[in-house]
Amino acid sequence: MTDLARYARQIVLPEVGVAGQTALRDSRVLLVGLGGLGCPAARYLAGAGIGTLMLADRDRVERSNLPRQTLYTEADVGRLKVDAAIGHLQRVDASVQLQGLHSAEATLAAMSGADVVLDCTDNFEARFALNAACVKARVPLVSGAAIRWEGQVAIFDLSRSGSCYACLYPDTGERAEACEDAGIIGPVAGVVGAMQALLALQLLLGQSDVAGRLHLWNARRGDWRKLSLVRDIHCPHCSST
Repeated sequence: MTDLARYARQIVLPEVGVAGQTALRDSRVLLVGLGGLGCPAARYLAGAGIGTLMLADRDRVERSNLPRQTLYTEADVGRLKVDAAIGHLQRVDASVQLQGLHSAEATLAAMSGADVVLDCTDNFEARFALNAACVKARVPLVSGAAIRWEGQVAIFDLSRSGSCYACLYPDTGERAEACEDAGIIGPVAGVVGAMQALLALQLLLGQSDVAGRLHLWNARRGDWRKLSLVRDIHCPHCSST
C-alpha cells in the first residue's frame, strides 16, 4: 500500500498522483557507482519511494571521499560503500527494498530485472561496459559525469532517442581524466547526481520527452546547455538493434 502521507508532496503533482507513486513503488532501479554522483542519486531515489533499489560498488570509503560523497561519515571510512550506503538509506525509508551488489557479475545479472540503470561510475571502461549491457538488455541508461566545475547528464534509451553512450563517445581506448588528477568541487557532483535521479524518476513516470538530449552544466558560469543526441549508424553496439 502506498504511504500517502509520506509522499504527499509529490503525489499532489499532476505528473505523479497516486498512480505515479504506485508505479515508483513497483519499480526496480539499478544504480552503479556510489561516489559523488551515486550518493545523492540514491538518496533522492530512496526518498521518492522506489520499490527496489539495487546498489553496486566494489570500493571502500576513503577520507578523500567525504567532502562530496554525502551518504558517508568519518565513521564509515574503511567500510564497503555498498554496506555504508544501505545502512544510511534504510534509515531514510525502511520500506525500500535495498540490494547490495559487490561484483561485476552480480551487477550484470541484476540488469535484466531493472526498469532503469543509473551509471554513476567515474571511468570510461565501466561506462562502456554498462552501455553495452544496457543495449543488449534493452534497458534505459541514465548516464552522468562530473569533473572540475563541469557536469553532464543524459538518457540513452534506444526505444526513445535511438542512440547509446557509444554513439556519443566512441571507445578509442583513451584514458579519461580522473577527479584525483583534475579535481572537482563537491556540489558539482551533487547537482549531476540529483539530475540523474530526476531523469530516472521522469522515465519511470512515463514522461517520454526526457530522452535524446545531452545536458551540459558549467558551474562557474551557472548555465546549462542542451544538445540533441544523434545515433551513429556505424556504432558497434546499437547499429544492429
